[in-house]
Amino acid sequence: MNNTLVSVVITTKNSSRTLEKCLQSIKGQSYKNTELLVVDNNSTDSTKEIANKFTAKVFNVGPERSAQRNFGAKESAGEYILIHDSDIYFHPDSVKECVEIMEKEKYDALILPEKSIGEGFWTKVKAFERSFYVGNDYIEAARFFKKDIFIKLGGYDENLYAGEDWDLTNRFKDGGYKIGRTKNFLEHDEGRLSFFGSSKKKKYYSKNFFDVYAKKNPEYFKQQMKIFVRFPPDKILKKGFKHPVLFVSMILMKGVEFIGTKN
Repeated sequence: MNNTLVSVVITTKNSSRTLEKCLQSIKGQSYKNTELLVVDNNSTDSTKEIANKFTAKVFNVGPERSAQRNFGAKESAGEYILIHDSDIYFHPDSVKECVEIMEKEKYDALILPEKSIGEGFWTKVKAFERSFYVGNDYIEAARFFKKDIFIKLGGYDENLYAGEDWDLTNRFKDGGYKIGRTKNFLEHDEGRLSFFGSSKKKKYYSKNFFDVYAKKNPEYFKQQMKIFVRFPPDKILKKGFKHPVLFVSMILMKGVEFIGTKN
């Protein structure tokens, strides 16, 4: 494996709760030839102070995460870029595995699967929901890219702040580029979710998702909204019978989220 530089771009917005652990997980990577860029969006907490402890490359850019990510990619020096959020904790071998797969299999982008962690019952329900999506090419989005292709495709659509990761992945697929996936999981820190907390977040993103993403990606959107694409029958049978309380709770939570997007 060659020692290609990998640029890790982390976007933040009042991220002090999770940022230090996120950046520690990047600095603790077994693959050492990395650079870290943090692109903040006018945080009012201690986000920037935390970021400055880990890297000199801390920037302030808005108005939303697509613009932040694109800025970070343009400022980066790596041949590969790994772009993610500040509530993600990376496996110690995440970058090493990505580079190995890209070099060996000649992929152009990679999906890094996630599992949700956090406190409380409804966070367990969210983790249960996310487990349905592992290996689903319609739901999981690429996070690790060849930088030249990322730039060629225009990066993230800055008109999108919901579904922007799907949109970019769709464009990689439509361009005939190869997308693979890693085996090591990332941890997505959900904190402590409440029954209605998830629906509030969905409501914020829903208008942009339905008005912009859906119109730009009609065929992908159609598939992504199908219940049995998101929750395949074989997984429903296997997981539903094994964890009936979580399964029923997930249905209730998804129902409240759906209602919230319509109000």
